[in-house]
Amino acid sequence: MFRKLLSLEWKAFLRSKSFAGNVAIKVFMAIGAIYFTLVFLALGFFSFDMIKDSGLASDPLELISKYLIYYIVFDLVIRLFFQKIPVINIRPLLPLPVKRSTIVNFALGKTMVSFFNIMHAFFFVPFSIKLLVEGYDTLHVVFWHISMLAIIYSNNFLNLLLNNKDGLFAIFIGLILAFGGLQYFGIFDLTDYTGPVFHALYTTGYAFVVPLLIVVGLGIVTYKYFYKNLYLDAGLTSKHEEAKTEEYTWLNQFGTLGTFLKNDIKLIRRNKRSKTTVFISIVFLFYGMLFFTGALEMYDTPIWKMFAAIFVSGGFLFTFGQFVPSWDSAYYPLMMSQNIQYKEYIASKWWLIVIGTLVSAIISSFYLYFGWEVYILILIGAVYNIGVNSYLVLLGGAFIKTPIDLASSKQAFGDKKAFNLKVFLISMPKLVLPLILYGIGYYFYSPEAGYALVVLAGILGFAFRNKVFALIERIYKSEKYDTLAAYKQKN
Repeated sequence: MFRKLLSLEWKAFLRSKSFAGNVAIKVFMAIGAIYFTLVFLALGFFSFDMIKDSGLASDPLELISKYLIYYIVFDLVIRLFFQKIPVINIRPLLPLPVKRSTIVNFALGKTMVSFFNIMHAFFFVPFSIKLLVEGYDTLHVVFWHISMLAIIYSNNFLNLLLNNKDGLFAIFIGLILAFGGLQYFGIFDLTDYTGPVFHALYTTGYAFVVPLLIVVGLGIVTYKYFYKNLYLDAGLTSKHEEAKTEEYTWLNQFGTLGTFLKNDIKLIRRNKRSKTTVFISIVFLFYGMLFFTGALEMYDTPIWKMFAAIFVSGGFLFTFGQFVPSWDSAYYPLMMSQNIQYKEYIASKWWLIVIGTLVSAIISSFYLYFGWEVYILILIGAVYNIGVNSYLVLLGGAFIKTPIDLASSKQAFGDKKAFNLKVFLISMPKLVLPLILYGIGYYFYSPEAGYALVVLAGILGFAFRNKVFALIERIYKSEKYDTLAAYKQKN
């Protein structure tokens, strides 16, 4: 049965509407995989000697054990952002005589052979060999290596649970922020307590049983969670505790534009995915703390501060705007069958992005605490976001053909992440161009000239918005039928 499921996955990949884009992405991913493989191999073979020669510790294994907690947490964070949840088109399989256990085991098995797990072997295997060469006890090294393997796969299962249980995800993020803050301000050093625990995996003969029990327990919990939710009706129904009528009649004065704005506001307020997006855009407001407070010396430069200013006011733009029109994928075919002008549709999204950017710029006024120059820089970034980046995210949206599931309970397995090569290329000017403009003005004339160039780009973009809308409209029309076909695909 696993062979048949693999065959279906392969056919789904080949027949996908975005097959060509997937191939290009796979090539870039392969290059990245080779790079990280070489980096991990180099660390595995040479980190022991580098630590010993530097005099940081007499026992390199003890030093690595001390900071291993950071390695584990960083691995889990990277997984949460980049490792995709196993996608399998389960609805056609559920009415067939295929055991639920087979479907779940197949989906979980895909994660077990993920590169996010395999790449750690390129560090731990050569490092364990180096320990044996240096005379460390063979049996204890084997136990330590098994412990590391169990910890890595524990992260694999934690990633699956955190991506599907928002309560756990919130607790995890809260703990990271809490311990990170305590560590940064020197109040509490977590490594003083975790270091001896991880080092005990080598020094204590049977301590490796603990991570083994943890990974087995997490595996069982993950299996039971997906097995329990693997029902056809579980993905077709959603809970509604309270029904509310929201008319927003004050938007009627804007005609068709107001109708689209009402739909977008309702979408943001009523759906879990859109609410999460708004929350993330709020987090963007605090991104400037890394750059404007002088906390990190490497970021205390004019160019990096302009980079931060773009992000502070552009949180909603980057998180919500980049998925236009995917937010409407559930009823996009119905919309396209109506007498709807693309220009009005695009304009409504643009105004929503503009409003989100203006609100972010106003809320970020607390940066005045660090000086009026900082807040002016944020306002300049907001002008550029409105006049240039707002168009770029809408333009990139024409090439995002990944439908968005607004209800988190709709599928037992769901791919919540989207990546597109064209969108990536279009996204580059969003960050690079303002830095180039500011750098030209700053280094060849004065800081004020750098500000003026960035602001001028934003003003020109706003002035020519009708021509830009016409261009975006033509692209949306040319991609219309490809987008409709892609939204019909569930895998």
